[in-house]
Amino acid sequence: KVWHEPVHKRDPSKETETEKACFRHLELTSRSFSAVIQELNPELLMPICLFYLVLRGLDTIEDDMTIDIAKKEPLLRGFAELMEIDGWTFTENGPNEKDRELLVHFDDVIAELKKVKKPYYDIIREITVKMGNGMADYALNAEHNTNGVNTVEEYELYCHYVAGLVGEGLTRLFVESNLANPALLERMELTESMGQFLQKTNIIRDIHEDYVDKRRFWPKTIWSKYVNTWDDMFKLENREKALQCSSDMVLNALKHTEECLFYMAGIRDQSVFNFVAIPQAMAIATLELVFRNPAIFERNVKITKGDACQLMMESTQNLRVLCEVFRRYARRIHKKNDPRDPNYLAISAQCGKIEQFVESIFPTQDPKKIALAQAQNPNQEAVNTMDTGETTFLVLSMIGVLFVMGGLMVGVSMGAAWLMGARFDMAYEDITSRVGTLVKGAAQVSSATVSSIPTTVVHQEL
Repeated sequence: KVWHEPVHKRDPSKETETEKACFRHLELTSRSFSAVIQELNPELLMPICLFYLVLRGLDTIEDDMTIDIAKKEPLLRGFAELMEIDGWTFTENGPNEKDRELLVHFDDVIAELKKVKKPYYDIIREITVKMGNGMADYALNAEHNTNGVNTVEEYELYCHYVAGLVGEGLTRLFVESNLANPALLERMELTESMGQFLQKTNIIRDIHEDYVDKRRFWPKTIWSKYVNTWDDMFKLENREKALQCSSDMVLNALKHTEECLFYMAGIRDQSVFNFVAIPQAMAIATLELVFRNPAIFERNVKITKGDACQLMMESTQNLRVLCEVFRRYARRIHKKNDPRDPNYLAISAQCGKIEQFVESIFPTQDPKKIALAQAQNPNQEAVNTMDTGETTFLVLSMIGVLFVMGGLMVGVSMGAAWLMGARFDMAYEDITSRVGTLVKGAAQVSSATVSSIPTTVVHQEL
């Protein structure tokens, strides 16, 4: 069991019955997000819990293929209004819909939404409206429902609706609560990359599950470069082509990594940092797992529990440790890269960009390079490695030596002159008399000057 001390601890003893019910729904609908949400700063604990449950309820309606489109569309577009009706619930999901219980007891969520601070509620409602309309548009898109996503642009627009908007809402909540840098609102492309990276990773990983459910989210403009039909992707004789296609998809996701790290540098609160960092660390590890892994076309693959625990411990430290996690998995991806893959050079370049970005934030010293520099120019290295204390001691020593040598030279010269008959006593008397004469003359001049100054001043009227 891995020891973990959360920044904040939820206190159920101080919660109302509806609050406790909301956290039960959270634990039932999300294994990955439930723990980190419950460790959030108390200011955002309930708002983000409710934000997640609202969007999960919306997603539960959108995913349910047993609901007729004529009923589904108004539910999606009007969800923001429905969540303002006291006691509203929805019981018409199919029996196999895994999160149907959330909507059956959605009145618990509505009761708590009415207690949330207005700025937080306004953000939750606005994002719900945007996401509901986006989901409705996709539900009505016959081409998408029949043939899936066609272009990379459509693919990224879908990821925006289901994940990018979530990131936008969270960022606004972070800034509104003063737990993140307001400058993040001026760089919304960073927020977008956070959502795109997570959603694209999930889509790549879930290809077999989506294929079984007859859904296709990989863009046709990508997979059609490798196989003729979508079904060909899952044929054993096309496995190498399928791996090359998956490499293309991984490359498309990796382009967001630098902006994700840049975004997380703007988080001010440790609990919020943990909340955003853990999913990102899991995502880069998952990308490494699925990269050139033929198992993704046969079953759903996941990182091990041991790796997940290690990632949780590392990603909840600080940005430097998180960057090292990204660097480690980028190196693993680079190591697995196959020169026969048409995406080989582009993937290698992208892994290099991640390395370079991390190095630009947290420069490292390579012991091998330092040893090589010492071997090539030992004298220069000795000068460069001298610290301030050593330099000060050396300068003071040199000044001391000069004083001693100067004193010795003066002493030796005067001793030699005395031995040769020099009369220092006569010289001293002569200097003393000359100084006395000069002082006496200066005093007489000063007295004469003072006596010439008039003692009265005539006051003239202006």
